[in-house]
Amino acid sequence: MAPSDPKTPARSTLRGQEANVRSQRRRWSAAVDRWDHHGVLGLEKIISAVVEETAALRPGLAVDVGAGTGAIAIAIASSCGRVVAVDVSQAMLDRLSERAAAEGVTNIETVASPAELLELDAGSVDVVVSNYALHHLLDADKERFVAQAAGWLRPGGWIVIGDMMLGRGGDGEDRAIIASKVGVMLRRGPAGWWRIAKNAYRLLTRTAERPISMAAWAGLLERAGFVEVTTRRVVNEAGLVKGRLPGPNR
Repeated sequence: MAPSDPKTPARSTLRGQEANVRSQRRRWSAAVDRWDHHGVLGLEKIISAVVEETAALRPGLAVDVGAGTGAIAIAIASSCGRVVAVDVSQAMLDRLSERAAAEGVTNIETVASPAELLELDAGSVDVVVSNYALHHLLDADKERFVAQAAGWLRPGGWIVIGDMMLGRGGDGEDRAIIASKVGVMLRRGPAGWWRIAKNAYRLLTRTAERPISMAAWAGLLERAGFVEVTTRRVVNEAGLVKGRLPGPNR
């Protein structure tokens, strides 16, 4: 049987997609008050890496997918002509707009849309960036998103993805990452044991978080036609992958 077109999901996939969108909208709208104060060292490191990579490209138009309260969008705004911040939660975007206004940032627009249903004009974007958002998508939706991003980008445009990047222990790198995280949590006593159980459930059932490995992300980019695809591990469980659409370098 020929593989299905990633742009035309099957009916069963659409039902799963719709349920996932509703779940994510509820989750992130409820989390907005505490999200500005996440303060997790590993997350801060991946944010810094994504900002550095994206700002260095100095895009005319950057689209930040899964923008949340603006950790990426606000940080890259001074290096961009314009930033479009996209998120499934309007509450998150409202907080982003408040933060941008407080910091005097005026070149950010917001769009309330799940990543799965985002529509942009073909060939209109210089950089598509996303940080710690796409691992919530169903795997088929990750593939469709990357394929659609290739269509949104101008020739020579870039995609930059920072995210939780690990599989479920299928290779040596995955097992080393998981073992390291388990070791850290074991040393925390009962609270850490609870985290091990909770994270193991989430990883194995893929009900809320659905990370894939860096190699899998690189494969998605390459199959969508991106070139100069590179990856780097930032912290144990998180990494960065980027690629360029063929065409003149910007």
